[in-house]
Parts: sequence; C-alpha cells; structure tokens
Amino acid sequence: TTMDNVAVYQAKETLDIAHEISKLLDCGLDKESLAILIALCENGVNPEALAAVVKELRREAAALQADA
Repeated sequence: TTMDNVAVYQAKETLDIAHEISKLLDCGLDKESLAILIALCENGVNPEALAAVVKELRREAAALQADA
C-alpha cells in the first residue's frame, strides 16, 4: 500500500542519513551493520551497552589480526 511504501522510503532515508553521520564521525560502520545496530536499539537494547560490545569486538578482532 501507499503507507507501506512511505514507511519503507522513510526508513531508507533515515538509514542513509545515519550512515552519512557515521561516515562523518569515522565510526567505521557499513550500512548493513548500522541497520542492525539501529534495529537492536529500536527493539530495546541499551545503546551504551551495544556500543561497548562493538568496541570490545573491534578490540578482539584487532588482537586476532595482530596474532596472525
């Protein structure tokens, strides 16, 4: 329906804006990762806890690359 199309367009536009902000802040998040993080926040996940998890995963990934 038209309302569904509007909602999809608005969600895409919001994601595009969030991705542009993410790039300006050099967050290192691709659009897919950002969409997942936004969805988790919309479903009640604490944003600060989520940010801490992302930071820890990045630290672990860097440590694994350093050991390789």
